Amino acid sequence: MAASELYTKEARVWIPDAEDVWKSAKLLKDYKQGDKLLRLELEDGTVVEHQLDPRTMNLPHLRNPDILVGENDLTALSYLHEPAVLHNLKVRFIDSKLIYTYCGIVLVAINPYETLPIYGTDIINAYSGQNMGDMDPHIFAVAEEAYKQMARDERNQSIIVSGESGAGKTVSAKYAMRYFATVSGSESEANVEEKVLASNPIMESIGNAKTTRNDNSSRFGKYIEIGFDKRYRIIGANMRTYLLEKSRVVFQADEERNYHIFYQLCASSNLPELKVLKLVSANNFHYTKQGRSPVIDGVDDAKELINTRNAFTLLGINDSYQMGIFRVLAAILHLGNVEIKDRDSDSSIIPPNNAHLTVFCDLMGVTYQDMSHWLCHKKLITATETYIKPFPKLQAINARDALAKHIYAKLFSWIVDHVNKALHATMKQHSFIGVLDIYGFETFEINSFEQFCINYANEKLQQQFNMHVFKLEQEEYMKEEIPWTLIDFYDNQPCINLIEAKLGILDLLDEECRMPKGSDDTWAQKLYNTHLNKCDLFQKPRLSNRAFIIQHFADKVEYQCEGFLEKNKDTVYEEQIHVLKLSKFELLVELFQDEEQSVSPTEAQTGARTRLSVKPLKARATQSSREHKKTVGHQFRNSLQLLMETLNATTPHYVRCIKPNDYKYPFTFDPRRAVQQLRACGVLETIRISAAGFPSRWTYQEFFSRYRVLMKQKDVLSDRKLTCRNVLEKLIKDKDKYQFGKTKIFFRAGQVAYLEKLRADKLRAACIRIQKTIRCWLLRKKYLRMRSAAITIQRHVRGYQARCLAKFLRRTRAAITIQKFQRMYVARQRYRRMQDASLIIQCMLRGYVARQKYQQMVREHKAVIIQKMVRGWLARQWYKRSLEAIVYLQCCVRRMRAKRELKKLKIEARSVEHYKKLNIGMENKIMQLQRKVDEQHKDNKNLHDRLTNLENTYSSESEKLRNEVDRLRGTEEEARVNSNRITSLLEELAKLKKELEETQREKKTIEEYADKYKVETEQLVSELKEQNTLLKTEKEDLNRLILEQAQEMKEKMEKALVEETKQIECELNEERSRYQNLLTEHLHLEARYEDLKEEMTLTMVIPKPGHRRTDSTHSSNESEYTYNSEFAEREEEASRGPEDVPKAPLDMSLFLKLQKRVTELEQDKQSLQNELDRKEEQIHRIKATEEEQRNRARGAELEYESLKRQELESENKKLKNDLNELRKVLSEKPTAAISAPGSPAYKVLLDQLNASNEELEVRKEEVLILRSQLVSQKEAMQHKETMTEAMFYAEDLQKMKDSGEITQAYLGLKEVNRSPPKDYHELNEDGELWMVYEGLKETNRLLESQLQSQRKGYENEAEVLRGELQSLKEENNRQQQLLAQNLQLPPEARIEASLQHEITRLTNENLDLMEQLEKQDKTVRKLKKQLKLFAKKIGEMGVFNQVENVSPGQIVDEPIRPVNIPRKEKDFQGMFEYKKDDEVKLVKNLILELKPRGVAVNLIPGLPAYILFMCLRHADYLNDDQKVRSLLTSTINGIKKILKKRGDDFETVSFWLSNTCRFLHCLKQYSGEEGFMKHNTTRQNEHCLTNFDLAEYRQVLSDLAIQIYQQLVKVMDSILQPMIVSGMLEHETIQGVSGVKPTGLRKRTSSIADEGTYTLDSILRQLSAFHSTMCQHGMDPELIKQVVKQMFYIIGAVTLNNLLLRKDMCSWSKGMNIRYNVSQLEEWLRDKNLMTSGAKETLEPLIQAAQLLQVKKKTDEDAEAICSMCNALSTAQIVKVLNLYTPVNEFEERVSVTFIRTIQIRLRDRKESPQLLMDSKQIFPVTFPFNPSSLSLETIQIPTSLNLGFLTRV
Repeated sequence: MAASELYTKEARVWIPDAEDVWKSAKLLKDYKQGDKLLRLELEDGTVVEHQLDPRTMNLPHLRNPDILVGENDLTALSYLHEPAVLHNLKVRFIDSKLIYTYCGIVLVAINPYETLPIYGTDIINAYSGQNMGDMDPHIFAVAEEAYKQMARDERNQSIIVSGESGAGKTVSAKYAMRYFATVSGSESEANVEEKVLASNPIMESIGNAKTTRNDNSSRFGKYIEIGFDKRYRIIGANMRTYLLEKSRVVFQADEERNYHIFYQLCASSNLPELKVLKLVSANNFHYTKQGRSPVIDGVDDAKELINTRNAFTLLGINDSYQMGIFRVLAAILHLGNVEIKDRDSDSSIIPPNNAHLTVFCDLMGVTYQDMSHWLCHKKLITATETYIKPFPKLQAINARDALAKHIYAKLFSWIVDHVNKALHATMKQHSFIGVLDIYGFETFEINSFEQFCINYANEKLQQQFNMHVFKLEQEEYMKEEIPWTLIDFYDNQPCINLIEAKLGILDLLDEECRMPKGSDDTWAQKLYNTHLNKCDLFQKPRLSNRAFIIQHFADKVEYQCEGFLEKNKDTVYEEQIHVLKLSKFELLVELFQDEEQSVSPTEAQTGARTRLSVKPLKARATQSSREHKKTVGHQFRNSLQLLMETLNATTPHYVRCIKPNDYKYPFTFDPRRAVQQLRACGVLETIRISAAGFPSRWTYQEFFSRYRVLMKQKDVLSDRKLTCRNVLEKLIKDKDKYQFGKTKIFFRAGQVAYLEKLRADKLRAACIRIQKTIRCWLLRKKYLRMRSAAITIQRHVRGYQARCLAKFLRRTRAAITIQKFQRMYVARQRYRRMQDASLIIQCMLRGYVARQKYQQMVREHKAVIIQKMVRGWLARQWYKRSLEAIVYLQCCVRRMRAKRELKKLKIEARSVEHYKKLNIGMENKIMQLQRKVDEQHKDNKNLHDRLTNLENTYSSESEKLRNEVDRLRGTEEEARVNSNRITSLLEELAKLKKELEETQREKKTIEEYADKYKVETEQLVSELKEQNTLLKTEKEDLNRLILEQAQEMKEKMEKALVEETKQIECELNEERSRYQNLLTEHLHLEARYEDLKEEMTLTMVIPKPGHRRTDSTHSSNESEYTYNSEFAEREEEASRGPEDVPKAPLDMSLFLKLQKRVTELEQDKQSLQNELDRKEEQIHRIKATEEEQRNRARGAELEYESLKRQELESENKKLKNDLNELRKVLSEKPTAAISAPGSPAYKVLLDQLNASNEELEVRKEEVLILRSQLVSQKEAMQHKETMTEAMFYAEDLQKMKDSGEITQAYLGLKEVNRSPPKDYHELNEDGELWMVYEGLKETNRLLESQLQSQRKGYENEAEVLRGELQSLKEENNRQQQLLAQNLQLPPEARIEASLQHEITRLTNENLDLMEQLEKQDKTVRKLKKQLKLFAKKIGEMGVFNQVENVSPGQIVDEPIRPVNIPRKEKDFQGMFEYKKDDEVKLVKNLILELKPRGVAVNLIPGLPAYILFMCLRHADYLNDDQKVRSLLTSTINGIKKILKKRGDDFETVSFWLSNTCRFLHCLKQYSGEEGFMKHNTTRQNEHCLTNFDLAEYRQVLSDLAIQIYQQLVKVMDSILQPMIVSGMLEHETIQGVSGVKPTGLRKRTSSIADEGTYTLDSILRQLSAFHSTMCQHGMDPELIKQVVKQMFYIIGAVTLNNLLLRKDMCSWSKGMNIRYNVSQLEEWLRDKNLMTSGAKETLEPLIQAAQLLQVKKKTDEDAEAICSMCNALSTAQIVKVLNLYTPVNEFEERVSVTFIRTIQIRLRDRKESPQLLMDSKQIFPVTFPFNPSSLSLETIQIPTSLNLGFLTRV
């Protein structure tokens, strides 16, 4: 293809630029052969002339089409050259915010200098299992490729991360290791991964420092091997380090820092444990203040030290070792502050008592004298004697610094050794993935030995990279059977030979180091003599004799020779080392204990040790000494060779990190710096190698799909390969420009761009033709519409004019009529006003006269009343005085008569005859009086009681009388006041008469002024009417406003209530989700626990113990966590076994952590369960207000029943009195005559007994009826007591009642209940009457005790009511205070505050009512269980004694019946009986070996659940709690076992989910609770459980159902995952809409459906299979809806996540395909009647993303529409889709950066999670709504196929 065809007008090219490196321009005219100038126009409109190079005449690089710009893979570009690569990276980095780009096999990573949300666990999960070309470029994609190749090819892998300092190498390596730790499938053993990741903060603290280019620059290279076992789980790691920059310990340039650990220690010097180090600020130490930048912005060194210490602890380095490390580091800082002074010109001295040296010696445990001496002296050894020579000051300072560097290097090596020990794998390593984090190519103004070694390493890595790229190209060509032509690529072997070959730079450097007087100058001369003018890659600077230049693969670098020899030798004096070896500090001795040992290069690199040249005390020519003297360069060469061997033995993966600018600005791109790094890291070399061959590759199907428009119909054949061949031969004449492979077509550079140009021209021509036709049609339609509109307008205008004339005539006539009536109305109104005014005046005057007359009559009437009262009072006063005088006279007369009588009696008493008469019969009278005294004594007691009552009565009566007296006194006082008022009233009457006269005079004045005010009144009335009209209008407005505000307030409150309800529901769902997630985690831990248990069982060679259980309450812990007890028993057995049993290596820390984690999860589970219950209670409390009326009615019934109880109590008291009378009769007359038949006493006794018996029977029946009503009401409240409480109450009852007494009472009542026998002698034989009496007595005792307990309960209730009364008073006071406060608020705030208070009050009332209901429920439950147990005990003991004591004839004649408690009639249908030994067989046949498919097809759904429940019913019928517990536990464990065994089979998991739910529903339906019995038939209610309350086992089964549901979701997820991306995204459902873009080396999955790929139909078929399977298994419809909702969420989340991570899928045509696929899913929901399941709503984010791809994205109106439309997408997702939007055709346009920023500004107020991807692993909280079964249990038959013949149908 000639240049003239490509370089035409409007063609775009790249021209060099000094500032931007390359600039874009377009040709203003066609290029012709021989032109030396190109006329170009730049993007800013400037016209320039570009001069072609006269020697080469090379034309400028062509620019790629816009649709290829921003490609994920640089090799997909049609034109592969430097400007295209640079521009593509810039567009992706600046416009799309994408930092990763593929370049063939290399991942280019640009440091954004900003934290991006693309490294979360959700992103890791999205990349896990994906092909490298199927997702957007990412470090996780490279890590996944390495992990996959390791598992697939059984070959070790390496990830080589390189780049400049500050380019992000360490972070990339860290993310790669995090990816391996997450996806390695060993999350249950997170300890290993934590250790691997914990090594990062340690190595960063001791090996990283701040430089001018990077705040966290790694100053060493490291290669971490992450080991995996056969299941490819991380088992350990190993680290190798390279070339630690020791010089940084003693020297830092400006704006740089020493290693981080020093500043961390200084920042934490105030910690108590670090006081001994005597550290101060970093500005006070010489080794940390030279850079004058001790602080890094945004970094807290004290917190970083905490992280470092935590990492040390996690890796097993205890606190004592940590303090030892800190001591060594602090000693280095103090050593740097040791001041050395000149003694003379040839010697130096340390001043005595140097504080820093003293601290150094104390910390290091050495003597001050020795250290101060050998810091300033050295020892010279000759053949005959030894000399000690002093150092000059400069040399002494160098020796001090060398010692500091040596100590730090030793400590660094020691820490690396211990990190490797902590990371060492305990089992055999099967494979590994190595992560190499090594320095990139470096060139500074001054380059020294470190830069030389770094660039040498990069030369070796570049050579290995070139060979690998060349090898891959060759393999691809051979695979496709393309003719292989040797590609010329840059080989840097000459440069490597220059450095490492014999007489190379390193060889000459080592030779010069061995020379006694070797120097940097002599070494430079040797280099000039050896290599100058002999090697093209070696040059000498013009102006320097102490430097040399090497032409590296990236650039020329000038190295300064100064310091090369010293750094290569790394000399430290052995006398100083010897002093340190004599230290008392154990860690220091450990650091130098291997100083004398020889170490091989392998060992050196394993521990990252750098062997130093230490001058020996005596010369030894042994091998050890020679090894000891290896130079740094020699060691580095050996370690590099070992690294290359490792890399060559692995499959490498390359990550090249690019630093976009030197100022660390986020998302700022400096083209010059980027080009330098691209050249240095080998990216451009990869491009050059690819461009030299066939860089563009298409499959035949992709080529046909893309360029179908260039073919004619006759060219399309059935054979795609032949079709493509024929078309290409017509389109491209030069056959060398393409090659046909087996599966692909290979194109040379530029050919795809040419084909794209032809395709665009063809489409453009077609578009022009379509536009021409459409425009013609549109204009004609417009003309026809305009003509029709004109005619219509004319017609309407004429009609309008005619209507206007008619309207004018009508208005004129109407105006005349209106005037007539208006004038009439005005006259009539004037007359009416005058008439109304005269009437009003008359009314007022007549009213005034009438009122005056009325007032006069009232005054006269009141005067008469006053006279009457005064006269009556005077008469009463006269009567009182008369009465008092009469009484006084009577008293005087009576007193006189009494005195006379007293004198007579005194005279008679003195006479003797009187005494004699009195003594006659005294003795008899004394006896009689004695008897009377006794009788009166008894009467006295009664009288005393009566007196007490009378006193009480008297006190109350006296109080009443006292009150009455007070009242009368008040009346008297009131009368006095009234008398005073009479006088005042008379005076007032006189005044009123005077006022009347004055009023009459004023009346005349008023009449005079009446006429004057008449006119004013009329005027005032008219004004008032007008104001009244206005006020009415205002009133109506205000009423309307109030109504509107009320309506608005009502709507607002309703909306707030709805929002609050939604919020509570969301919180409830979150709590459910947390609870169910904890269940999932517990399941994982349980499975892991079983694995560990099996491993321990196998390794400890102990027979597998049987399943033993300790008896406990049937709680969830017993059934769900039985493994803990079993494991504990195994541990006990192991401990009791012989001591010589071999123990397996077990990580006990891991085991203890797992145990601790299990405990924590159990606690979390319990707390979440409580929280879940609390949330549900809140919802129930909200609903409780609706049931308030029913509760009140129920309260009224309870009050009535309490009254009935009181009546029964009174009747029982009456019966007690009767019994007391009987007892008294029998005790007073115990003779035989009394008990003789026919005697009156006997008859009376029998009559009383019969009457008492009948009364007692009636009362007992009433008690039973009353209690049954109470029980039925309380059971409706759905509160339960546990079985243990029932046993507790039964034990209490047994303690309270003696069995003998109960038996006697029963027999006595039975005898009484019989009809009276004819022969009364037989009745009283052997004291039967006494037995009857004793029975009644014991029965009364029992009833009395029950009544006492009830009385106590009533007293407690009264106390509670008093408390409630007090609380109501307090609440009333509080409400009044609130009301007073609310009245001070404005109206709106007042309404809102009152509503808020009302809501709070109702909530508190609901809480109190719930507590009261719970207390009452417990009381009723207790009474119910006591009644049941008592009835059972009475029945059993009564029957037993009756059989013993009664003859067989009596048993036949008189059937035994219980005393007073009717027992429930037993119905033995609907149960299966089994033996205890058959339980294992039952579980095995019904659960473990059952095939779901046969049951689902042939038998009723849920049959296993029904059978298990019927077996459980039989155990409940037998009242065998052990059997119930054992059956439930075995069932639950059996289901868990089968799910563990076949947990990946959807049919099995679905089957047992359905049966578990059915079993759970059966436990609820037949629990006996009223809430679950509403839909039962009478027969089903008879099948309820009678003895056990299995509420807690229902919770355990609910948890099990949740686990099975989550397992079902995981199985569906694993089945759907491979289908979703292919069917929803990649498959072209609408044929011909989407077009495939060119792809690069990283081959993406084709969007054209090949054979074996999944389509949308595959997904729909799979969904239908899931649905039909669940329906066959009888799963609840509501549960099916939840499963479908979860499936659709998985489909939507996975599709959206892949869309967000795949740039090639974000196009207009793909949006159309997605919307069509979603519509097909919705159609499937309609067919299955599942539209109400909420599944469609889960697809809303995907629907909105598809709409976002199709809407316009240009103007502000478009931005507003997008913001309102995409409410289900987060801001990050919207921006991501817009950034990824890629035009497939030239007619589409990219989204501008300005538009994206507009979207971000509009969405910045959204409160949402910054997470980019949806959590595809999220499982919605599941609920199991109660679904009762209509199937009767007695109708269920066991088929023979289940092998359950041992079950007996009862």
